[in-house]
Amino acid sequence: MNQSSNEELRCIGCGAVLQTENKTLSGYLPASVLEKNLESGELYCQRCFRLRHYNEVQDVELTGDDFRQMLNEIGETNALVVNVIDIFDFNGSLIPGLHRFVGNNPIVLVGNKVDLLPKSLKNNRMIHWLRQRAHEAGLRPEEVLLTSAVKKHAVQEVMDTIEKLRNGRDVYVVGATNVGKSTLINQIINQATKVENLITTSYFPGTTLGKIEIPLDDGSKLVDTPGIIQPQQMAHFLTAKDLKTITPRKEIKPKVYQLNPEQTLFFGGVARFDYLQGESKKPFVCYISNELPIHRTKESKADELYEKQKGHLLSPPGENAIDNFPPLKKYEFKITEKTDIVFSGLGWVTVEPGVTVAGWAPEGVDVLARKALI
Repeated sequence: MNQSSNEELRCIGCGAVLQTENKTLSGYLPASVLEKNLESGELYCQRCFRLRHYNEVQDVELTGDDFRQMLNEIGETNALVVNVIDIFDFNGSLIPGLHRFVGNNPIVLVGNKVDLLPKSLKNNRMIHWLRQRAHEAGLRPEEVLLTSAVKKHAVQEVMDTIEKLRNGRDVYVVGATNVGKSTLINQIINQATKVENLITTSYFPGTTLGKIEIPLDDGSKLVDTPGIIQPQQMAHFLTAKDLKTITPRKEIKPKVYQLNPEQTLFFGGVARFDYLQGESKKPFVCYISNELPIHRTKESKADELYEKQKGHLLSPPGENAIDNFPPLKKYEFKITEKTDIVFSGLGWVTVEPGVTVAGWAPEGVDVLARKALI
């Protein structure tokens, strides 16, 4: 649906410009629904329709400029900010400069998908690590919480913390796309409708930029903001089917590889790990989705193998997605302490000291070294 600005149709729920082409962007509704309801004027985007009828929030995407405008608005209000991040993609899901936009408003940092971490990684250690990374990014969260929106783990703790810290203020929930923000809000709605004096059972959307405002009993509101598109997220280079393969859905089972120097591991065709220098038979522990195949080869043959087998033996990406998949970029590291080589949005490889290694990821996706979590 392409219309000039004076012909724009807007959702009467959230005010987003209606469009029929992209389900992930604000204002989407199926063309058949638009035609059916055009005369009546009862035009709700799919997101608002699902909220009104099923109490279900759907995430939509927002470009950087619109998101910065929304963040500036948050900074000008007296509110509590709940920042949801993906534990498996901290760097990819961190919103650059968030601390500058939110002003003096307090922040609660919520690390989602804790159910996917190996049980050997204790929650206190993860919370400490998240707080350190937040401080490095300029954030000083009042609380750092771990949750699993899908498994409903610690959702009540998140709700209790929000209620304790908001002091009658509005609550803005912010996050990048694919972090599980709307799943968490859906769980909060689901639980809160059964809890007295926390949240009302009538919901109505906001009026700008696809925000959804959920009224609280004291007259303030919980505001779900659209997810910001982070160009460095691995998810943007993959089809929905391939994304399911690389995204962990169950607790990760670590895979240990004894490697000799000049050996390579391919993670499907989306990333690569090289053991460049060090002793023979060194252990390397891979923490990635249980569904993502790992292929071992000689470093000398790795480039040729990738060119021939990308989309086939080395998949995902699938054969139909390889033409739009960026080339892999190399990042080299000399390791002096036990370290995780992190592939943003994919997972990590734990490396012993005294070696030189390299990580490869699609150009634009981060490969980082951090002190080992486990």
